Amino acid sequence: GYQGSVRSVMKEYRNEQRKVWRKETEIKERPKVYIVSPYAGDVDANVKNAVDYCRFAINKKKIPIASHLLYPQMLNDNIPEEREIGTLYGLSLLAICDEIWCFGDELSPGMEKEIKEAKRLKKRIRYFPKEVTV
Repeated sequence: GYQGSVRSVMKEYRNEQRKVWRKETEIKERPKVYIVSPYAGDVDANVKNAVDYCRFAINKKKIPIASHLLYPQMLNDNIPEEREIGTLYGLSLLAICDEIWCFGDELSPGMEKEIKEAKRLKKRIRYFPKEVTV
């Protein structure tokens, strides 16, 4: 009867909602990886590379955190005090990440600072080539 079909529709709806919840939970609980790559110098090329590195992490089912794509948008990298704030904010984000992913074989002073902090916090550090397939 009518009640049976409503019950069956509601059961199907609840099952679909559970699937959605499970999928959303899996995505939200993916490991966070802190992206270490150059910023200063050829900023345009370095930003493009950092975006590619984030995409690479996303394709590996990780949540990328790239502070050098975030803080230079609101802080002036050419003003030492503002650069320092951005660096410290980045190190704060690094602390909440599960792993540190370092790209390329040339380390800038900023990258060295991030790696040193990662080692101090005993974080897993993984190294990748400058060129990655996204």
